[in-house]
Amino acid sequence: MTSVQDIYRYIDSFAPFRTQMEFDNCGLQAGDAEAEVHTVVLALDITPGVVREAARRNAELIVSHHPVIFNPLRSLPAGTAPYLLAQYGIAAVCAHTNLDLAPGGVNTCLASRLGLTEVETLAEDAASGLPAALFGRTERSFAPDVFAGFVKARLGCDGVFYTDGGRAVETVGLCSGAGSDFLRGAAARGCQAFVTGEAKHHEMIEAENLGITLVAAGHYYTEDVVIMPLLERLSGQFPGVSFLRAEASRCPVKCL
Repeated sequence: MTSVQDIYRYIDSFAPFRTQMEFDNCGLQAGDAEAEVHTVVLALDITPGVVREAARRNAELIVSHHPVIFNPLRSLPAGTAPYLLAQYGIAAVCAHTNLDLAPGGVNTCLASRLGLTEVETLAEDAASGLPAALFGRTERSFAPDVFAGFVKARLGCDGVFYTDGGRAVETVGLCSGAGSDFLRGAAARGCQAFVTGEAKHHEMIEAENLGITLVAAGHYYTEDVVIMPLLERLSGQFPGVSFLRAEASRCPVKCL
């Protein structure tokens, strides 16, 4: 028998929950740790649609990246994801910044998806000492606009925002999600480009001034890269459990 706790402990073995960043809320967020598990749904976010899908697929557990409970709940309205988890008796394990920082975690998967080699740590998380951002070399030299198109194709984005750094791209820094804080560090390490999920207007201006091709490819797309590798890893560890990617998991942002 495999329990919710077994799956939690396995994730903890390679992405320790104690390494989550101070602001975060990771771990078992709903359900019974001792509950028996036969079917698990994986998703970047636990939305009402994902919970209803998990119920239709008879899943006992959802494993997500983003926490379903981030701030303290002051109410529990019907139809919200936490309410539906309780209604259907589905457990939730959320691995957020602990999975960002872990070897083989979100940033590692993003670097792999972009085909980077010679990957090294760009910046460390102060509390854990784990890599908070990475950098590596591209498989070939890219013009800035060609590199932005390459990122779009590799991540399956509807579109990207980017700055033209004015020079060929051969070394790339990255941090999934909201990682533009590491832009200056990437420039200091000699990167010609930096890939993240989102960036503010003044950061785009700064990137242009630094001669960096900053590609903002969308929070969802820079983090969803971890879901299938995580699914395959869990499937290998628990062959008696069915692990399914949530069909309802999608980017909420639309591009015209």
